[in-house]
Amino acid sequence: MMRFVRLTGGASGAIVAITLASGAPGFFDPSVAGRLLLAAWITAWTVIGYSIMPYITVQPAGRLVRNVMDLSTSEFVAAVGGLTLGLLMGVLLGVPLSHLPDPYGWMLPIGVSVVLGLGMMGSTVAKRVDLFEGLRSLGLLDRAGVRAEPGQRSDGPAVYVDTSAIIDGRITDVAAAGFLIGTLVVPRFVLDELQRIADHGDTARRTRGRRGLDILSQLQKDPRVSFELSDEDAPGIEEVDGKLVSLARARNGAVLTTDYNLNRVAQLQGVRVLNLNHLANALKPDFLPGEEMRVKVIQQGKEAGQGVAFLDDGTMIVVEGGGSHLQTELDVTVTRVLQTVAGRMVFAHRRP
Repeated sequence: MMRFVRLTGGASGAIVAITLASGAPGFFDPSVAGRLLLAAWITAWTVIGYSIMPYITVQPAGRLVRNVMDLSTSEFVAAVGGLTLGLLMGVLLGVPLSHLPDPYGWMLPIGVSVVLGLGMMGSTVAKRVDLFEGLRSLGLLDRAGVRAEPGQRSDGPAVYVDTSAIIDGRITDVAAAGFLIGTLVVPRFVLDELQRIADHGDTARRTRGRRGLDILSQLQKDPRVSFELSDEDAPGIEEVDGKLVSLARARNGAVLTTDYNLNRVAQLQGVRVLNLNHLANALKPDFLPGEEMRVKVIQQGKEAGQGVAFLDDGTMIVVEGGGSHLQTELDVTVTRVLQTVAGRMVFAHRRP
């Protein structure tokens, strides 16, 4: 493919050289020197066309395709609709302008069409949420929306993803299971922060950063997940957390995180927060005083005589009188349950 493009560029360069040479017959005289100059002229244009053709055809086309693939369904539909509407307006305004004397008669219609087309495209993309909501209120669009088939993107509330939620790793399973309704939006500055972590000198941080990049790649390729890599930014705000909260508030969206401080800051500013730790705690089974279970004590507790065990979901079980039975399975009875910021703690005592 690339060879064909380069050969086409070389042939085009030769044609341009011959066309220019034919337009200046006095420049290339029929002498030997003139013929050599003509041959060098054609060769130079052929080499130029052969060299630059991929850069003015294949590479821009590839970037255009990648940018279009990164668009969400709503952005693509809004862009096409806005561009079409703008061009139609340009054609209507261009009819009277075409009667002006040259060169205005042909320059102004083209300029007006380009300006209106690009302007309407940008406006419809920026206001797509309001436009779709207006169409739903008029009954022209199903309010419940259409469930995306595999391989398609779905439209919905914007869920801005924090770096901590990406590195955590649980987001892939939660999103694939359908618990996250809407579009997962990863701003470019979050991706840049992940890249900095992946390039960090500390081995542990570097490993976490690379895992985060792998998780983003999985989300982008998963047909069940609506994913958007956004170039949005919040000028004037330096911190990543502040940018996320500002963007989520502007689009009436939510923030997905595992960071306690970001959770509190977002809530104070009226932004909805989806905390994976809260979801994990909510999915853990409830325990009532008097329930019985069998656990394995693995370490000493903080108080004298206490032993500590863990369930498969990470719930800590503090066993009174279990400190002397390390690495031993005990039958215990729940006495009380304590909910903390770090999670749920269950206190129990040994059954006789």
